[in-house]
Amino acid sequence: MSTMTLFFFAALLGICFGSLLNMVICRLPRMIKRQAEAGYNLWQPRSHCPHCGHVLACYDNIPLLSWLILRGNCRFCSHAISYRYPLVELSSMLLCMLMAALLPTGGTLIAAWTLVWLLLALALIDIEHQLLPDLLTIPLLWLGMLFQILHWLPHISLPQSVIGALSGYLMLWLLAQGYRWLRGKDALGMGDAKLLAALGAWLGWQALPLLLLLASGSSLIWLCTSHLLYRRPLTTPFPFGPGLASAGLILFIIGNAG
Repeated sequence: MSTMTLFFFAALLGICFGSLLNMVICRLPRMIKRQAEAGYNLWQPRSHCPHCGHVLACYDNIPLLSWLILRGNCRFCSHAISYRYPLVELSSMLLCMLMAALLPTGGTLIAAWTLVWLLLALALIDIEHQLLPDLLTIPLLWLGMLFQILHWLPHISLPQSVIGALSGYLMLWLLAQGYRWLRGKDALGMGDAKLLAALGAWLGWQALPLLLLLASGSSLIWLCTSHLLYRRPLTTPFPFGPGLASAGLILFIIGNAG
């Protein structure tokens, strides 16, 4: 496969999966919080305008292109459609192309795309709902081990993957329990521990200290920036998932780039 063909395929795959991620990001939290009506799931009802409820035709549901043609408004009620939809599709496309540019083709690239999609969904759900669903973190963990067995993650061994998963969960679980014992309240959710366990399965236990350092540093910068720009109180709970996801993806690229 030529380089141009690979990039085109990565872009097309990324933008299509970005559309799927929008559905997961929008619907999965509602399903978990039981805020949806009976029969509501990832596939039903069909895609519709969140304002007027009109079901979208196929030509109004083309990833990124339909939003641009309609100038970000519903065809039927002219209500503005969130920028999140095209941004998620664009981010997925660009990240998939980046993986294709930096990583060798084959199983490692397939694993990288899978990691991108799951981490992107987890990060955005955590930002909006402060929730890291088990339906995403647990498959991410098992996929890390499966891809290692398939030799798609050649930079780590299976024992390193297993120890990484166990160590990742235990580190944040102990931290959360210690804070609860000292202060009498929760500081970390177990979703963060499960996400770190999943990343430990992908990166190995050796990467965990640097992963936590990068995730904590980026989260602290984000918290301080939000306080300075938007007057967000420093005591307000903030999601740690995006920091873990971005740090994990960076370390994955560094460890696997050819």
